[in-house]
Amino acid sequence: MKKVLAVLLALAMVFTMAACGGEKEEAQTEGQPIVLTMAEVNPLEGTVCGAMDLKFKEKVEELSNGQIQIDLQGGGVLGVEADILDGIIGGTGTVDICRISAFALTSYGAKKSVLLSLPYTFANRDHYWNFVNSDLADEFLSESEAFGIKGLYYGEEGFRHFFSVDPIETPEDCKGLKIRVSNDPIMTAMVQNLGGTPSPVSMSEIYQALKDGTIDAAEQPTVNYKGNSFQEAGPNLTLDGHTLGAMMTIITMDAWNKLTPEQQAIIEQAGQEASAYCREVSESRENEVLEELKAEGTNIIEITDKSAWQAACKPISDEYAVGDLAPIYQQLLDLAK
Repeated sequence: MKKVLAVLLALAMVFTMAACGGEKEEAQTEGQPIVLTMAEVNPLEGTVCGAMDLKFKEKVEELSNGQIQIDLQGGGVLGVEADILDGIIGGTGTVDICRISAFALTSYGAKKSVLLSLPYTFANRDHYWNFVNSDLADEFLSESEAFGIKGLYYGEEGFRHFFSVDPIETPEDCKGLKIRVSNDPIMTAMVQNLGGTPSPVSMSEIYQALKDGTIDAAEQPTVNYKGNSFQEAGPNLTLDGHTLGAMMTIITMDAWNKLTPEQQAIIEQAGQEASAYCREVSESRENEVLEELKAEGTNIIEITDKSAWQAACKPISDEYAVGDLAPIYQQLLDLAK
């Protein structure tokens, strides 16, 4: 009988110690800040993307009184966009938050996002931000939740324009040109519809390829154009604004679901403030760069009437904005009004 009582007493002591230890561990965990790892493929300094990311980090940590920390890793140290997305969707747990191209999720099943990359969709910046602040944008953000990703907020890094060795003033000037674009079916189709030949040159090779005649033209947002000194090799900048550099910041559903409703509200508020800051920074920085380019003697070609460019690329929207996407695309176009 004594042995039985001794065993029972020992077991009771073990359970009591375990409970105390558990309470201590839980208390320590509760006192520690939540750390969310955020990836950015561009440098944090000197880029619109980086400025938006840094504002998001600042606001999250400020609004949470330091209880949520954003471990922001820029310069592509966590990999290129496709690798990061593969890891997020594959559940590696390395990255919690990432700033991506808004249409990058199309290859993963987010069908609506493809509409954001169709050429000459957005008439101007106000058109894009009308979309961002609409209910339609919320539909696009939530589309990826089916495969473990939640869209948080939008940004943009300005319109993308052609730049070239010889001036491009009309779509006809593109005929026969070797034009570098990213390896994307829509961008490739755009060049083909304008009569050019898409050339697979890496970003790091654009400058020299223009110099030695491997390519005749390329395209980038204005700030990137000057930031990479492309005006030295392609001194003609055609402001056709074929696509807008739309951006989206996402969080994994695993990370999101671990946050309390109050913490989720902080993330969302910080995202809204970062998005508004991006709009301000992107436009002001682009205007500054254009003035700098003009002062340096770059040939800036204004395109006031885009109807011929839009007509040349209409087959692309006819191909992609079909079925259930057709009325959504029309809603997107109507936001220009």
